[in-house]
Amino acid sequence: MMAKNPPKPAPRRIFQERLKITALPLYFEGFLLVKRSEYQEYKHYWTELRGTTLFFYSDKKSPTYVDKLDLIDLTCLTDQNSTVKNCAKFTLVLPKEEVQLKTENTESGKEWRGFILTVTELSVPLHVSLLPGQVIRLHEVLEREKKRRIETEQTPSSAVEKKEPTEDYADVLSPMPACFYTVSRKEATEMLEKNPSLGNMILRPGSDSKSYSITIRQEIDMPRIKHYKVTSVGKNYTIELEKPVTLPNLFSVIDYFMKETRGNLRPFIYSADENFG
Repeated sequence: MMAKNPPKPAPRRIFQERLKITALPLYFEGFLLVKRSEYQEYKHYWTELRGTTLFFYSDKKSPTYVDKLDLIDLTCLTDQNSTVKNCAKFTLVLPKEEVQLKTENTESGKEWRGFILTVTELSVPLHVSLLPGQVIRLHEVLEREKKRRIETEQTPSSAVEKKEPTEDYADVLSPMPACFYTVSRKEATEMLEKNPSLGNMILRPGSDSKSYSITIRQEIDMPRIKHYKVTSVGKNYTIELEKPVTLPNLFSVIDYFMKETRGNLRPFIYSADENFG
């Protein structure tokens, strides 16, 4: 029986080896049951979604993948009825084959579906039953994948092959929230006032290197701009409120504001094509 608890990420040394071998950023990972056209039955793999490729490993500690599947030409992803309770099943339809996948549980299935469609269609699926924090991750991955493709097109293939991966473990597994922008208090205020349809909450650098700030725009009786200081304390982050709230990461900080306002506060997210002039 497959475990219901989400697996922990691979240790840093193994992660660095995989990053060096694949030379692609990690977007999502977990156990999958995989059945390709040449397989007689499903195979249980630790799977990583890097760029638009699925890398399959015999176990979570193996540094070298045993198989991989390029999804860049994915035609469609179709959901299948599963005979196993609390198990998601879907098919990846590609030009030359159809690959069947089974996930550990229905929640994991929603995440895999969301991340795969986001990187292959270059847009976050409209109808995804995910938590706010998970949707934020999809938007963050979307922007990273767009940037990666642009850089790949601009860089000669020989240079790409020789380039040593420099991404840090924490940066890949815990990227900044999609609503983080290196802007000043004044710039954040202007962004929120000029583009209310894109969201009403921005995470930005604080006045010193050890803190961040949340700038929000609320419309109750009249539009109001407020700023909240978020201080880095060890490995945690503290929102300086009347009763300080300490959370494990910046994603949790964004989630906190969203939940406390019942969704009235939304992360300010824009594509590279937006113009704030």
